[in-house]
Amino acid sequence: MDLARRRNLRRRSQLYVPGNEEKMILKAATLEEDSVILDLEDAVPAGEKEVARAIIKRLSNEIDWGGRELCVRVNPVGSPEHVRDISLVNRLGAVHTVLVPKAEGDCSSVNKKSGKLIMPIVETAKGLMMLDAAVESSGITAITFGAADYANSVGGSIDSYIGNQTIRTLLVAAARSFGIEAIDDVFFDLQDLEGFRRQASEARSLGFSGKQVIHPSQIQMANLVFSPSNKEVRWAEKVVREFRRASKEKRGAIRVNGKLVDAVHYRLATGIINRSTRDGS
Repeated sequence: MDLARRRNLRRRSQLYVPGNEEKMILKAATLEEDSVILDLEDAVPAGEKEVARAIIKRLSNEIDWGGRELCVRVNPVGSPEHVRDISLVNRLGAVHTVLVPKAEGDCSSVNKKSGKLIMPIVETAKGLMMLDAAVESSGITAITFGAADYANSVGGSIDSYIGNQTIRTLLVAAARSFGIEAIDDVFFDLQDLEGFRRQASEARSLGFSGKQVIHPSQIQMANLVFSPSNKEVRWAEKVVREFRRASKEKRGAIRVNGKLVDAVHYRLATGIINRSTRDGS
């Protein structure tokens, strides 16, 4: 897959799968998530890291991943396992993207050593303060946030940082200012699908492109929320059509469905149409 296609992959849903769980990895290849994240970090016990690397090495190239983005979450930069993880992913042609946990500032070294696109995960107070440096990293394709580790780094509670609007706003602003995507954090309560939907909808309204998920039951909802609805597409097509017609008549502001529409609404509408085309909506 060429670099341009890798950067334009949809990421409505990114499913974490423990790297040492072969059955879960095989099942992930049959689901409808946009990205699969094979985890070598927190989901894998210390004594299972080498086992996980062996499983990922064997399965990543054996499995037909279809149009999915295949990612690996490595251990943090500077940790004893990080060098081994990077050596592995560097040799795996099927892997598109490396997730960099506890990212603090420039992560370019991971891109250069792995040969893959990178997605930093902001999970510490220092990482948040160095957000601008992170999004300027070479090879960056998206950025995300980890509420649990962040809460631990500042001595706060997870509930206070899951869906935190201030951090979400900062993350989206930093990402979009450098032309990359922001992906929303995981939702831990597997029984509360309505809570998941609500949090995902809030994230989309703030400018996030997708959501990381930790269970197959969350995939369909994430894909639904982060795809333009039929109603949105119809509105966008009408705005584009009417605005282009008005532009030929040298009018910059028009009324569509009783509401004012100008250039900014035209740009929003074209964005919706582009996303619907990419998502196959």
